[in-house]
Amino acid sequence: MTEVRTLATARLILRQWRDADRPTFAAINADARVMAHLPQALDRAASDALAERLQALIAEHGWGFWAVELTGSGEFIGYVGLHEPATRHDFAPCVEVGWRLAYRHWRQGYASEAARAALAFGFEILSLPEIVSFTALGNARSEAVMRRLGMRRDREFDHPLLPANSPLRRHVLYRLADTEWRRRSAV
Repeated sequence: MTEVRTLATARLILRQWRDADRPTFAAINADARVMAHLPQALDRAASDALAERLQALIAEHGWGFWAVELTGSGEFIGYVGLHEPATRHDFAPCVEVGWRLAYRHWRQGYASEAARAALAFGFEILSLPEIVSFTALGNARSEAVMRRLGMRRDREFDHPLLPANSPLRRHVLYRLADTEWRRRSAV
Protein backbone atom coordinates (compact mmCIF):
# COMPACT_ATOMS: atom_id res chain seq x y z
CA MET A 1 0.00 0.00 0.00
CA THR A 2 1.32 3.42 -1.00
CA GLU A 3 1.76 6.07 1.67
CA VAL A 4 -0.76 8.85 1.06
CA ARG A 5 1.00 12.18 1.26
CA THR A 6 -0.52 15.25 2.88
CA LEU A 7 0.87 18.72 2.15
CA ALA A 8 0.51 21.84 4.25
CA THR A 9 0.99 25.52 3.51
CA ALA A 10 0.50 28.55 5.73
CA ARG A 11 -3.27 28.54 5.14
CA LEU A 12 -4.12 25.21 3.54
CA ILE A 13 -3.96 21.45 3.93
CA LEU A 14 -3.87 19.24 0.83
CA ARG A 15 -5.12 15.81 1.87
CA GLN A 16 -6.89 12.63 0.85
CA TRP A 17 -10.58 12.94 0.04
CA ARG A 18 -13.31 12.24 2.60
CA ASP A 19 -16.94 11.29 2.05
CA ALA A 20 -17.89 14.53 3.85
CA ASP A 21 -16.29 16.51 0.97
CA ARG A 22 -18.79 15.25 -1.58
CA PRO A 23 -21.75 17.61 -1.02
CA THR A 24 -19.52 20.70 -1.27
CA PHE A 25 -17.68 19.21 -4.25
CA ALA A 26 -21.01 18.62 -5.98
CA ALA A 27 -21.93 22.27 -5.43
CA ILE A 28 -18.55 23.36 -6.86
CA ASN A 29 -19.03 21.14 -9.92
CA ALA A 30 -22.56 22.47 -10.48
CA ASP A 31 -21.49 26.14 -10.30
CA ALA A 32 -21.55 27.66 -13.81
CA ARG A 33 -18.83 30.16 -12.84
CA VAL A 34 -16.43 27.40 -11.77
CA MET A 35 -17.25 25.21 -14.76
CA ALA A 36 -17.29 27.97 -17.40
CA HIS A 37 -14.09 26.72 -19.08
CA LEU A 38 -14.93 23.02 -18.75
CA PRO A 39 -17.20 21.01 -21.07
CA GLN A 40 -20.16 20.83 -18.68
CA ALA A 41 -21.28 21.17 -15.10
CA LEU A 42 -21.55 17.87 -13.24
CA ASP A 43 -24.61 16.45 -11.55
CA ARG A 44 -24.26 14.86 -8.11
CA ALA A 45 -23.63 11.35 -9.44
CA ALA A 46 -20.90 12.49 -11.84
CA SER A 47 -19.32 14.68 -9.14
CA ASP A 48 -19.28 11.79 -6.66
CA ALA A 49 -17.76 9.50 -9.31
CA LEU A 50 -15.01 12.07 -9.96
CA ALA A 51 -14.28 12.36 -6.23
CA GLU A 52 -14.05 8.55 -6.03
CA ARG A 53 -11.59 8.44 -8.96
CA LEU A 54 -9.43 11.18 -7.46
CA GLN A 55 -9.47 9.44 -4.07
CA ALA A 56 -8.52 6.10 -5.67
CA LEU A 57 -5.64 7.66 -7.61
CA ILE A 58 -4.25 9.20 -4.42
CA ALA A 59 -4.58 5.85 -2.64
CA GLU A 60 -2.73 4.16 -5.51
CA HIS A 61 0.07 6.70 -6.03
CA GLY A 62 0.20 8.57 -2.71
CA TRP A 63 -0.47 11.87 -4.51
CA GLY A 64 -2.87 13.41 -7.01
CA PHE A 65 -5.54 16.08 -7.07
CA TRP A 66 -5.72 16.49 -3.29
CA ALA A 67 -8.76 17.78 -1.43
CA VAL A 68 -7.95 21.25 -0.08
CA GLU A 69 -9.12 22.53 3.27
CA LEU A 70 -8.58 25.78 5.11
CA THR A 71 -6.16 25.29 8.01
CA GLY A 72 -8.13 27.25 10.59
CA SER A 73 -11.66 26.02 9.94
CA GLY A 74 -11.10 22.69 8.19
CA GLU A 75 -13.53 23.82 5.48
CA PHE A 76 -13.19 21.87 2.22
CA ILE A 77 -12.79 24.34 -0.68
CA GLY A 78 -11.94 22.20 -3.73
CA TYR A 79 -8.90 20.42 -5.11
CA VAL A 80 -5.35 21.24 -6.16
CA GLY A 81 -2.57 18.90 -7.08
CA LEU A 82 -0.79 16.78 -9.62
CA HIS A 83 -2.27 14.38 -12.13
CA GLU A 84 -1.13 12.13 -14.97
CA PRO A 85 -3.66 12.75 -17.76
CA ALA A 86 -4.96 9.60 -19.41
CA THR A 87 -5.79 11.60 -22.54
CA ARG A 88 -3.48 11.10 -25.48
CA HIS A 89 -1.96 14.55 -25.77
CA ASP A 90 0.95 15.02 -28.13
CA PHE A 91 2.97 16.28 -25.13
CA ALA A 92 2.24 13.13 -23.05
CA PRO A 93 3.30 11.37 -21.00
CA CYS A 94 3.26 14.21 -18.54
CA VAL A 95 2.22 15.31 -15.08
CA GLU A 96 -0.01 18.34 -14.83
CA VAL A 97 -0.69 20.71 -11.97
CA GLY A 98 -4.34 21.70 -11.72
CA TRP A 99 -7.01 23.19 -9.47
CA ARG A 100 -10.73 23.63 -9.01
CA LEU A 101 -11.88 25.78 -6.11
CA ALA A 102 -15.26 26.98 -4.89
CA TYR A 103 -16.07 30.37 -6.39
CA ARG A 104 -16.27 32.12 -3.01
CA HIS A 105 -12.62 31.20 -2.44
CA TRP A 106 -11.32 32.72 -5.67
CA ARG A 107 -9.10 35.82 -5.62
CA GLN A 108 -7.53 34.92 -2.28
CA GLY A 109 -4.34 33.31 -3.59
CA TYR A 110 -5.35 29.78 -2.55
CA ALA A 111 -4.86 28.21 -5.99
CA SER A 112 -1.34 29.64 -6.31
CA GLU A 113 -0.41 28.77 -2.72
CA ALA A 114 -1.58 25.17 -2.98
CA ALA A 115 -0.18 24.70 -6.49
CA ARG A 116 3.26 25.89 -5.31
CA ALA A 117 3.17 23.15 -2.65
CA ALA A 118 2.16 20.61 -5.30
CA LEU A 119 4.98 21.76 -7.61
CA ALA A 120 7.50 21.49 -4.76
CA PHE A 121 6.29 17.94 -4.11
CA GLY A 122 6.51 17.07 -7.79
CA PHE A 123 10.01 18.41 -8.28
CA GLU A 124 11.57 17.74 -4.88
CA ILE A 125 9.94 14.44 -3.87
CA LEU A 126 8.90 12.83 -7.17
CA SER A 127 11.94 14.22 -9.06
CA LEU A 128 9.84 15.09 -12.09
CA PRO A 129 11.80 16.73 -14.92
CA GLU A 130 8.83 18.92 -15.92
CA ILE A 131 5.28 19.75 -14.89
CA VAL A 132 2.69 21.13 -17.30
CA SER A 133 -0.65 22.87 -16.97
CA PHE A 134 -3.30 23.53 -19.57
CA THR A 135 -6.69 25.13 -19.89
CA ALA A 136 -9.20 26.24 -22.46
CA LEU A 137 -8.09 29.31 -24.37
CA GLY A 138 -9.68 32.34 -22.77
CA ASN A 139 -9.46 31.09 -19.18
CA ALA A 140 -7.52 34.17 -18.11
CA ARG A 141 -7.75 33.40 -14.37
CA SER A 142 -6.10 29.99 -14.70
CA GLU A 143 -3.47 31.37 -17.06
CA ALA A 144 -2.69 34.06 -14.47
CA VAL A 145 -2.14 31.36 -11.84
CA MET A 146 0.16 29.50 -14.23
CA ARG A 147 2.22 32.65 -14.78
CA ARG A 148 2.38 33.35 -11.02
CA LEU A 149 3.77 29.84 -10.60
CA GLY A 150 6.60 30.71 -12.98
CA MET A 151 5.29 28.53 -15.79
CA ARG A 152 5.90 29.64 -19.36
CA ARG A 153 3.34 29.58 -22.11
CA ASP A 154 4.40 26.98 -24.65
CA ARG A 155 1.70 26.79 -27.32
CA GLU A 156 -1.93 26.28 -28.20
CA PHE A 157 -3.43 22.88 -29.08
CA ASP A 158 -6.77 21.23 -29.75
CA HIS A 159 -7.97 19.08 -26.85
CA PRO A 160 -8.48 15.61 -28.34
CA LEU A 161 -11.53 14.78 -26.20
CA LEU A 162 -13.53 17.82 -27.29
CA PRO A 163 -15.45 17.94 -30.58
CA ALA A 164 -14.21 20.17 -33.37
CA ASN A 165 -17.16 22.54 -32.95
CA SER A 166 -16.66 23.02 -29.19
CA PRO A 167 -15.74 26.59 -28.21
CA LEU A 168 -13.52 25.01 -25.52
CA ARG A 169 -11.54 22.76 -27.86
CA ARG A 170 -8.64 25.19 -28.28
CA HIS A 171 -6.36 24.96 -25.23
CA VAL A 172 -3.16 26.60 -24.10
CA LEU A 173 -0.21 24.66 -22.67
CA TYR A 174 2.17 25.96 -20.01
CA ARG A 175 5.37 24.24 -18.88
CA LEU A 176 7.78 24.44 -15.96
CA ALA A 177 11.06 22.54 -16.00
CA ASP A 178 12.72 21.22 -12.86
CA THR A 179 15.79 23.35 -13.61
CA GLU A 180 13.70 26.53 -13.76
CA TRP A 181 11.86 25.59 -10.55
CA ARG A 182 15.14 25.04 -8.72
CA ARG A 183 16.62 28.27 -10.07
CA ARG A 184 13.60 30.27 -8.90
CA SER A 185 13.50 28.47 -5.54
CA ALA A 186 17.16 29.27 -4.87
CA VAL A 187 16.64 33.05 -4.91
